[in-house]
Amino acid sequence: MRTPVVLLTGVDTPTLETAMVGMLFDLPRAVAVRHRIDVAARVLHRTVSDLSGVLEREEIELEHACVSCALREDIVPTLERVARDGRWGTVLAALPVGAEASQICSVLSWDTRLSRHLSVASVVTALDGQDLVEGLVGDALLVERGQHTSPEDRRGVGEVAAAMVEYADVVVVGAEADDAGLDLVRVLARPGALVLRGVEEVDGTSLCADLHRHDETLAWSSPVRRDAAPTVDAGRAWAQSLASRSPFHPGRLLHRLEELGGGRHRSRGCFWLPTRPGRVLVWDGAGGQLSIGHGEPWGRRTPHTRIDLAGVGVAPGHLQRSFDQLLLAPADAPLGSAAWDVTEDGFEPWLGPIRVVA
Repeated sequence: MRTPVVLLTGVDTPTLETAMVGMLFDLPRAVAVRHRIDVAARVLHRTVSDLSGVLEREEIELEHACVSCALREDIVPTLERVARDGRWGTVLAALPVGAEASQICSVLSWDTRLSRHLSVASVVTALDGQDLVEGLVGDALLVERGQHTSPEDRRGVGEVAAAMVEYADVVVVGAEADDAGLDLVRVLARPGALVLRGVEEVDGTSLCADLHRHDETLAWSSPVRRDAAPTVDAGRAWAQSLASRSPFHPGRLLHRLEELGGGRHRSRGCFWLPTRPGRVLVWDGAGGQLSIGHGEPWGRRTPHTRIDLAGVGVAPGHLQRSFDQLLLAPADAPLGSAAWDVTEDGFEPWLGPIRVVA
């Protein structure tokens, strides 16, 4: 019999721990497994507890202070161990602050040995209500708050928090959250996901009832998703999808990135360049912090460019115009011409050499 696992994620330690304690009381016969990464000491702290108190408190030295090492060396093995113990009916796994649930979900989707004992019942993201909008579209970095997961972690708080919301089955925000912040969360969240104000609104029984659908979650959170939410402008929050089959012009994009990537909004999606036609290029940003990387090959899929944006207040009026101007235009060299057979396009710092990734 498989033990249901509830994965808890967040970008703020007090909020994560408050949610963990509240959910521990509400989940049936639950054990909580809490992990925290000390980047400076390269140590992973593990605490296992249930309603009787703390059962384990261990420190594990990591070869590298990063989420991947923590998952491989202790988080997944500990989840399997407590699930096979037989004393508990639910495992509540509070992941390190800043760590996303997708890696564990992916492991359990292909590891048949682990999946005989564990099943991800739901993914919950807990966010601070008082700082909700700033936490999603502000410009702070995880490292500035001491919440980074590795020495190289330069991710923005908003980029990580928004991605967690987009992946979650349930989003719990602090009771003091305002309406604009709640509307923004609802715009970002997967259709059908629950958005709750206050951990007291969490129904532990429902969290164990197989809320998580791995394929549906991947389809929504994927950079190449096609079924995005429609354009929304409800006054408090807005969402806008910009799409085309054309690639971005490398030169114009390089010099005008901030027109779409800057500002207090969430932006994510995929694009392609005529200089790198075979590869999905990933766009991921929030609050003016923008990450660009390369994903998998397009394969048999038709290359396309799609940027989904969301924010609070009124949507900037220039977004569609800027998007259109960044696309390859008829006046530019046509696709497939020798003009795009170059050795450099200016995106090497983010995407690597053209000959390696194209």
